[in-house]
Amino acid sequence: MQTKTIKSGALLSASTITASMMLFAAPVQAEDWRGWNIHPPGYPNTVALEAFAEAIEEDTEGRVTARVYNNAVLGDQPDAIEQTRSGALNFANFNMGPMGPIVKETNVLSLPFIFDDVDHMHRVMDGEIGERFADALAEQNLIALSWFDSGARSLYNTEKPIKTPADVEGLKIRVMNNDLYVDMIESLGGNATPMAYGEVYQSLTTGVLDGAENNYPSFESSNHYEVVGYYSLTEHLIIPECLCIAKSSWEALSEEDQEIIEAAAIEASEMQRQLWVESSEESKQKVLDAGVEINEVEDKAEFQELMQPVYDDFIAENPELESLIEDIRSAS
Repeated sequence: MQTKTIKSGALLSASTITASMMLFAAPVQAEDWRGWNIHPPGYPNTVALEAFAEAIEEDTEGRVTARVYNNAVLGDQPDAIEQTRSGALNFANFNMGPMGPIVKETNVLSLPFIFDDVDHMHRVMDGEIGERFADALAEQNLIALSWFDSGARSLYNTEKPIKTPADVEGLKIRVMNNDLYVDMIESLGGNATPMAYGEVYQSLTTGVLDGAENNYPSFESSNHYEVVGYYSLTEHLIIPECLCIAKSSWEALSEEDQEIIEAAAIEASEMQRQLWVESSEESKQKVLDAGVEINEVEDKAEFQELMQPVYDDFIAENPELESLIEDIRSAS
C-alpha cells in the first residue's frame, strides 16, 4: 500500500492528529512511489525507468517521489503484476508475454510473426490498437502510459545454424512459460522446454537444452553466447512491454499530475527505444567478437506457414480476438 509521511517536528497521538485535521487544512504530502523492474542497472529499460522516476519527481515539484527497484528484487513478474494491480507497487515495466493469464487480449501479442518487424509493432502499439490493449489492461487495474521495445526474439543453439524449419527438428529449446511458445517450437519440430530464465545457462552447458530464443541484449547479458555457437535471425516474436501505473495510484493523482506523469512516460519510452537500438548493436558486436555465428533467415515464409495451426487453435479458443489479429496484420 502507499504510505504517506507526516511532516511534523514531534510525534503526535492519533487523537491529536485527528483534532488537528478538524481544525486545519492538511498540508500537501509527497507520494512515495515504488517501481518494479526485472533488468539490471545500465540496461536500456532500467535507464529509461530511472529517468522516468527522476522526471516525475522534478516535474511534480516533489508531490510524487519515485524509486526503481531493479533485478526483480521485489518479486518475479507474475508477483509484481499482482502487487501493481493491488496498489502495493506503484509502477512497473512489464513484458506482455507473461501478462496473458491476467489480460487475455495480450496473448495476441505472443502469436509468432504477428508483427512484420519492430517498426510495425511500434506503429500498432502507438495507435488506436495500442489503446485497445491499454483499455484491457485498465480493466485489470493497470494503466499503460507508454510502450517499450524488447526487440525481436530469435533462435540460438549449440548445434548448427537454423536456416529452415527442418533445422529445428529434434532440438530441445527453452521457451517462456506460455502454451503459445510451446506450440510454436513444436510446430517447427522442436522439443519445447519451459524453464526459468536463471536455469538456462547451466542447462545449455550440460546438454539439458540445445538452445533457447531471445533478443540480442538478453542473449549477451545472460552470457548464453559463451556456451552457444549459433544465433539465427528468425525474429519470430516481437513482444512489446508497457510502462504501467497502478490504477489506484493513478486515480489518486490530480489531473495536472496525471498529465505530467503521462508525458514523462512517453519521454521514457522514446529514450528506451533509442537505447534499445544502441544496446542491440553493441550486444551483436560483442557476441560476434566472441565467435558466435549469426545467420540471416532468407525465407521466413517457411516458418510462418507452419504457424497456421497455432493461429487456428488460438482463434478456435478465442474467437472474439480474431478481428484484433486481423487488424494488427492489416495495420500499415
